Amino acid sequence: MYQNVEIPYGCYWSTPFARWQGSLAQLHSLKFAAHVARGELDKRNIPSSIFDHAVLGMTAPQAYSFHGLPWFMSLLGAPEIGGPTVAQACATGTRCLNIAANEIERGDASVSLVATCDRTSNGPIVLYLDSGGPGGGRPEEEHWILDGFYGKTPVPFANEPIIGTAENCARKWRIGTPEQHEAVLRRYEQYRDATADDHAFQKRYMSLPFAVPDKRFTKSTKSLEGDEGVFETTREKVERLKPAMDGGTVTYAGQTHPADGNAAVVVTNPARAAELSADPRIRIRILGFGQARAEEKYMPFAPVPATKQALERAGVTMRQIDAVKSHNPFIVNDIVFARETGYDVMDMNNYGCSLVWGHPHGPTATRGVIELIEELAARGGGYGLFQGCASGDLGMAAVLQVSDAGRV
Repeated sequence: MYQNVEIPYGCYWSTPFARWQGSLAQLHSLKFAAHVARGELDKRNIPSSIFDHAVLGMTAPQAYSFHGLPWFMSLLGAPEIGGPTVAQACATGTRCLNIAANEIERGDASVSLVATCDRTSNGPIVLYLDSGGPGGGRPEEEHWILDGFYGKTPVPFANEPIIGTAENCARKWRIGTPEQHEAVLRRYEQYRDATADDHAFQKRYMSLPFAVPDKRFTKSTKSLEGDEGVFETTREKVERLKPAMDGGTVTYAGQTHPADGNAAVVVTNPARAAELSADPRIRIRILGFGQARAEEKYMPFAPVPATKQALERAGVTMRQIDAVKSHNPFIVNDIVFARETGYDVMDMNNYGCSLVWGHPHGPTATRGVIELIEELAARGGGYGLFQGCASGDLGMAAVLQVSDAGRV
C-alpha cells in the first residue's frame, strides 16, 4: 500500500473526446495536450515550475514525437523537467499513474504531472525498410491505427482480431446479445446523468464549452458543448443491430469507438496536495495498482486478476469498494467482471465510460480515474476501483480512497 501518494482535489482535467475524424482530428496530439495543460494550469494558478517530474502517455506517434516528454514539458514552460514517455496500449493512463506514484512514494519527486494524449484519427503510416529483402528492399508498411483494428494479424502473437477476444469470453461465460444490450442501455442512461443540468458533472473536471484551437494553436475554430460522437441509443435501435462477426454476439452497440483527446492528473505527496487542492478537506489517496495477463485471446477477463492484485496491495476488499469504473471496449468486459467479482454490473460506470464516450487509447484510463474521483467526491467519499483491459490480453487496476472531512 502506498502511504504518501495523493492527487490534489481538482488538479486534473480532460478534454471532451471527439469521434474518429471529428473536430480534433487535425491536431497534433502532443502539442494539443500541452496547449490544454497550459490553460488548465493557469485556471488553477499552478505554475509549471512546481513540477519536478512528469510522465507522458501516448500510443500513436505524431510528427517529431520521438522527443516525447521533454518536448511536452518544454512546450509547457518547464524545459528542465524530464521523465518517461509511456505506451502500454489501453492501459497507458493507469501505467502512467503507477509510475508517478512510485516516484512520489520513494521521495524521488514531490510533484508529478501525468499527461496522456492520443489521436486515433489520421494515424501514421510507418514504413520499415529492409535493404536485403525481396523486390529490391521493398519496405514493410503498417497503418499504425487501422492495422491494430482490422489488419490480418491485429494481435500478432495471438492472430485474433480484438473483437474475437470478446466473443471468446461471451462463449465461455455464456453471455448472449440480449444480456449485453441490457447493460449497454444502462451505460447510456448513466452517461446521461453526466450531461444533465448542462453537463454539471462533466464540468467538475472539463472546461465546457470547449474551445477547439486551429492547427497552429493561435485561435479557436469552433467550440464543443461536450463529447462528440455519442449517439442517442434506445432499446429499439440496439435490438435492430446484428452481431459484428458472423455467428457472434457482440453488436456495434456493445463496443466502443475510436476517438481523440487528452487528459492529465497531478500526483504529489500529502503536504503538497493540501497546498494545491481546490478543497483541502477532500483527500484523494492512491492506494495500490495491479497488473495481470489473461489466457491468450481472452482479453476482457484480464481486469479480474489485475483487480485482485490491486486490492491485495491496497489492503482493501471488494466489499469495501463503493464505486467501480472500467475501460470497457466491449460490454462483455463489464459482465465478465460482475460475474467473477459479484459486483452489480448495473452499478458500475456511473456518469459514463469508454464504451460510450470513446477510446483515444492513452487518455482513456486517465479520464476514467478522474470521473471515479468525482463520483466518490459527490457521494461524500469512499473507496474506488478503476480497472480495464489492454491489447496483449492484459489488465490493469488501481484502487483509490476519497475522504471528505466536510461531510463527516
